[in-house]
Amino acid sequence: MKSLTTPRSAGAAPEPPAVAAARAGDRRRLAVLVQRQGVLAVLLLLVLVSSFVFPSFGTLDNARNVTVQASFLAIVALGMTLVVITGGIDLSVGSVFALGGVLAAWASQYGMLPALLLPLAVCGLLGTVHGLLIARAGMAPFIVTLAGLLAARGLLLALTDEGADTYLVPHGSAFAELGQGTVAGFGHPVLIALVLFAAGGLVLQRTSFGQSLFAVGGSPDAATLMGLPVARTRVLVYTISGLLAGFAGALNAARLSSGVTIIGVGMELDAIAAVVIGGTLLVGGAGSVSGTLWGVLVLAVIQNLINQIGSLNSSYQSVVSGGFLIVVVVAQRYLARGPRTT
Repeated sequence: MKSLTTPRSAGAAPEPPAVAAARAGDRRRLAVLVQRQGVLAVLLLLVLVSSFVFPSFGTLDNARNVTVQASFLAIVALGMTLVVITGGIDLSVGSVFALGGVLAAWASQYGMLPALLLPLAVCGLLGTVHGLLIARAGMAPFIVTLAGLLAARGLLLALTDEGADTYLVPHGSAFAELGQGTVAGFGHPVLIALVLFAAGGLVLQRTSFGQSLFAVGGSPDAATLMGLPVARTRVLVYTISGLLAGFAGALNAARLSSGVTIIGVGMELDAIAAVVIGGTLLVGGAGSVSGTLWGVLVLAVIQNLINQIGSLNSSYQSVVSGGFLIVVVVAQRYLARGPRTT
């Protein structure tokens, strides 16, 4: 009897492959869930606690202010999400955002259509050039988009005589209404951002192009062997990033009624932070637009809380956002390592 029970008590029998695979799959799904929705839990907790601590935070007017201020960064971060999923980076979006605003303000004297088409054309072309240099010439995204940052800022300064000229949007024009109008008290930029995120989510999850982004980011070589258009996909995501950054800049110009030349500095870092906080991996191959939206709102709530405190200046936002980003990256590395060790 002793010899019959020894093997079972020793636990020498290996786990069946099917069971091990099922457990690994469960851990992967849990990791993905935490990466994508963990930031939503943090956002809800921030909002709940802040509403109790600061009575004015939970008001509808404050919610409108927070969302409209976050909408421009959200549109830029949407394009950044697609780029990062493919394993790339776009450092030019802040300068492209400012350039789009100046171009839109200048063209607004000719009507709403030119005010939208000109920044889209110029900024989209700049994004296409980035994509071609990265995908076709094999250059590093960091170097290419850093050069694009300098080029866009230089063009902006050339158009405005080193920032001395400020182009104004005609008061009461249709273009101004696009940035300043409201629906149910919420600004048009907020509704536009939500529509773009809904479209981005559908493209990412329901189309072959969206699945190609994940494949390219996961393994470009494997994607090539699968017959996917890797180079074309990369060109398209950088073009989309340029288009969205330019469009966000145009919306901002419509809201401010002018093409402000000093905005957009450091915006690329905020966009990258929102994307990473939202669960998109910087190495590529994983991410979601919904997570990016929550990440943008977390940054916006942090900024609003600093304003609510009053005794702190806005520079503390960078400190808090940086610390939060480090925590998220460490958590991502832990979660990403977990499934592979099973």
